[in-house]
Amino acid sequence: MSKSGVPAGYRDRLGIYETQTAIGDIHRIFEGALARALNLKRVSAPLFVNPKTGLNDDLNGIERPVEFGIKETGTVAQVVQSLAKWKRMALYKYQFSQGEGLYTDMNAIRRDEEMDNLHSIYVDQWDWEKIVPEGRRNLSYLKEEVTAIISAICDTADDIKKSFPATEVELSREISFITTQELEDLYPSFTPKEREHAYVREHHTTFLMQIGWPLRSGSRHDGRAPDYDDWSLNGDILFWHETLGIAMEISSMGIRVNSEILDAQLKKANCDDRRKLAYHSMLLEGALPQTIGGGIGQSRLCMLLLGKAHIGEVQVSLWDDETQKTCKELGVTLL
Repeated sequence: MSKSGVPAGYRDRLGIYETQTAIGDIHRIFEGALARALNLKRVSAPLFVNPKTGLNDDLNGIERPVEFGIKETGTVAQVVQSLAKWKRMALYKYQFSQGEGLYTDMNAIRRDEEMDNLHSIYVDQWDWEKIVPEGRRNLSYLKEEVTAIISAICDTADDIKKSFPATEVELSREISFITTQELEDLYPSFTPKEREHAYVREHHTTFLMQIGWPLRSGSRHDGRAPDYDDWSLNGDILFWHETLGIAMEISSMGIRVNSEILDAQLKKANCDDRRKLAYHSMLLEGALPQTIGGGIGQSRLCMLLLGKAHIGEVQVSLWDDETQKTCKELGVTLL
């Protein structure tokens, strides 16, 4: 059931025509800024993969991928849920060098996603991956890349405000770095999402680190697949979204697992059966390059920079009857 809602008094500052123009500008400006900031080259990416390769991302391990049979081959393909693993394999196949990376448009269907103001069954994001320079697999390098991405986002926001001053969106370039354990210590009685909202309300641009391992309370802040991010060197980029009054996750990213970390995280997640898959075998053998990467939500970024209240205002998807009725009554146009 939908959990969508619209704040009282919300008014879309842009019409449909201006919104479409602004979305195009955001894509063009941000892609260029991101590529320059991280030294990335644009590549083409798959919409579906062979599930036997182990390249599809199983997210939190409970989502059902969309599958379909191929008449000509008699085999089954899966629509990607993210490109976290495919990108690392691509860097290996394309023979990228240290400090170089790639980015691509990732489109996916997540049919088990709960629908609300920020979530849709359609996912669109800029997926990027980069080879870590020798000796730089550490927290310092992770923070440098986070800072570069946030600078690219803020530069894009400044350009968009010049063309669309009615948006009145202000982003902070000052970044607060905090771990999930530190966040739990600050707000021990809050749920993980309540902690994020409370902290980001005070620190408008935040990088929340170390997502995956259990906290001292025994719970996890959030789930992470065991076979792409190193749970000790990852995190989410969060911005304060004034329109909704919430912490909005714009990006999930991190330094990827090496053979040692993959071994530990597969054991912790009870996923030892994946060791025989082609991708995982290559990782355990140390055949793939050490990388850092993540996904940056395209519709999420458009929502943030344009001050929109619902993701359906910046992307075309399918919505339940309740969401459509609520939005129509409140004058919110779903694309």
